[in-house]
Parts: sequence; structure tokens; C-alpha cells
Amino acid sequence: MFAVWSQVDWMPLWLTLKVAGIATLVALVFGTAMGYFLARKQFWGKESLDALLTLPMVLPPTVLGYYILSLFGKKGIVGHWLLENFSYTLIFNWHGAVLASAIVSYPLVFKSARAAFENVDQEFERVAYTLGQSHLATFIRITLPLAWRGILAGTMLAFARAMGEFGATLMVAGNIPGRTQTLSLAVYDTVQAGNDPLADVLVLITSLVCIAVLVIASRLLKSQHW
Repeated sequence: MFAVWSQVDWMPLWLTLKVAGIATLVALVFGTAMGYFLARKQFWGKESLDALLTLPMVLPPTVLGYYILSLFGKKGIVGHWLLENFSYTLIFNWHGAVLASAIVSYPLVFKSARAAFENVDQEFERVAYTLGQSHLATFIRITLPLAWRGILAGTMLAFARAMGEFGATLMVAGNIPGRTQTLSLAVYDTVQAGNDPLADVLVLITSLVCIAVLVIASRLLKSQHW
């Protein structure tokens, strides 16, 4: 058993935590903003936009990876512009893994945030406006404190989802040990190599980290009060 643990390369775990952390932060910012926007605004095509923003949740990861490659690949519109102007590419780069994980996990924050904001009584906001508070001040002091639990729950689920991302990451960032190989990719490589004992250890590590995230989120939601 100890011999198996000595074979573990911890680099995929640290890279996974880094990628998932940054991706979750990106998803939190954009998911909260779009959740608030759709919760408060009425316009034609609102539900169609909601469906479009939720699409990464139901698309096969390989299809999502193909879309990302089409935009950010060396021949894609954005990717070609980045390469020409900055000599930079997201392909086969851990930054690409962040992008893929952020897009995949984004809907979890977005849907949770929208539901949380829609459950906030707008009468509180109207009272704040009549007292001279700006929209930003009202959002920070009134709306966000009343909706934060739902947003946090979605954020923690997004982090767990980003940790387990595989398909889109493989297509965009590749599976380069020490550079872009996350924990889920390391498990795949180990299974393909027929090293079942090491695969068992990596799966155990992944499961324990995800369980820890969910337990911390649950306790945080119960212990915090506004």
C-alpha cells in the first residue's frame, strides 16, 4: 500500500485545485452578474437567453470543447487574434483548462444566482431607492446579503464540477503531465496503463477532496448568519 502512495504524483492535484479555483471565481463573477440581470430585467427573448446560458450544463463535453476550439484555437476568430497580436494561445495551456472548466461550471452559479435573486423581495430594494441609495449600494447592502446563500451553494457545486471536468479540458488543454494534466486526466491515464492500485488511490484522493468541499459548504451555510 505504501509503495502505491509513493508512486502518486501530486502535481495533478495542485493543478486541479488551481484550475478549479480560478474557474470558479470566473464563474462566480459572470454567473452572479447574469443571474441578477435576468432576475430583474424583462425583455423579449429572456428565456431563450437563459437557455443559451444554461447550455454548457447539458452539452456533451466534447461538443463544448469543439466550440471552444472553434473560437480560441489558432484558426479561430479569438485565438487567431491572440496569436497574431500577443503570440499567445490557450490551446495546450493550463489557461485553456481554466476556460473550459469555467464554461462548464458557469451554469451552476448562474441558475442558483438567478433563483436566489428572484426570491429576494423587491420591496426592500424599492425602499432603499426611496432613501437615496444607488443601485450599486442597494445591491451590495440589501440584495446580495439576502441572496448569498443560494449563490454560495451554486459556487461550491461549480467548484466540485470544475474539479471533475474532463472532456472539454482534454480537447482544449490536452493531457500533458506537469503542464495541463489535471487529476481526472491522471486517473484516465492510470487506468489506460492498467495500474489499478494507483488508479484506486487517485480516485480516493479525488473523492475525499470533493467530499471535503461539500461538507465545508454545508457547514458554512448552516453557521453563517446575516
